Parts: sequence; structure tokens; C-alpha cells
Amino acid sequence: MNSSVSSKSSAAEPTPRPWWTHGHVWMIISGPAIVVVAGFVTLWLAIRTPDPVIESDYYKRGIEINRTLPDVDAKAMMPALQGRNHAATPTQDIPEPKR
Repeated sequence: MNSSVSSKSSAAEPTPRPWWTHGHVWMIISGPAIVVVAGFVTLWLAIRTPDPVIESDYYKRGIEINRTLPDVDAKAMMPALQGRNHAATPTQDIPEPKR
């Protein structure tokens, strides 16, 4: 009689499923897997398209470009200069607000 009871109780227990059949396991594994794949894609892009080398005479070319630009009127640049230098402007030079 005892043997029949023990066989019934063991048949009632569900057998555990393998780990790969649980969806949450794949959700946890997918995060790091995506990061690893993205790292390899980034490495491939970095190797395939290297950064361009700066030419040795870049400074000279910049000076030549500045020489070809038209001269800008100093009064036209005043608002930009005032905005840029606002933090360094002494308090006596700050204009009073219009009323």
C-alpha cells in the first residue's frame, strides 16, 4: 500500500523544464549579447573607416582663408563681442536698461 501512495505522489510533481525554455532567461541573456554585437560592429566600423589625417600645413591654409575673407565692419561685430565678453565686462560698462 505504501508503494502505490509514493508512486502517485511522485507522478503528481511536475518535472522541471530545461533552462532554455524559460522566456525570462533569454531576456536576461539578450542585453549583454546585444552589447557584445554592438561592440564588434563599432570595431568593424572603426577599422573600415579610419579618421582622416590632418594636413601638416593646416595653419597656413587657415591664414590664407582669413586673408581672402572680406573685412568686417567693427561696429557690425559689437553685439557679438559684447555677448561673448559679457562675463568679463566690468560693472561700470554695463548699460542701464531702457525705460
